Amino acid sequence: MKLAEFNGADTAAAADALRPCIDVQRWIDAITNARPFASRAALLDFATNAAAPFTADEVEGALAHHPRIGERPTAGTAEASMSRSEQSGVDPSDNGSAAALAAGNRAYEEKFGRVFLIRAAGRTAPEILAALQTRLSNPQAEEDRIVAQQLREIAVLRLEGVISE
Repeated sequence: MKLAEFNGADTAAAADALRPCIDVQRWIDAITNARPFASRAALLDFATNAAAPFTADEVEGALAHHPRIGERPTAGTAEASMSRSEQSGVDPSDNGSAAALAAGNRAYEEKFGRVFLIRAAGRTAPEILAALQTRLSNPQAEEDRIVAQQLREIAVLRLEGVISE
């Protein structure tokens, strides 16, 4: 969607464009209510801090839509397509990396009770695995902060792909 179209869209259509980026209603509302944006850069800058900080419930709700790292969603939704693209550095046919990521995902979920989340775009499986292993040593409060930040980074990255100049 072009920025001019986004700026001029009714609220529901603008919200629908944003929802695949992150399904946090306060973030969506903040952005749609701040329209019009003078430029795509202004939109992205605003989105970086919109609805900050996310609440624990917002983070958990948004995480419900994220697949495990190393698992490729097969749904035909915009969000699934974005996830597949973001995880392009993770080769599902690399059995060693796939097994290590699966084990790391399980350990993370056992410790923190939620899916491991990282901005995977531009990262290789070894980089993601190293981050996962490092983050397993984090205390809960630190990991909560990191997850919220990663979620925000993913949302803005996705927004870059949704809205063009």
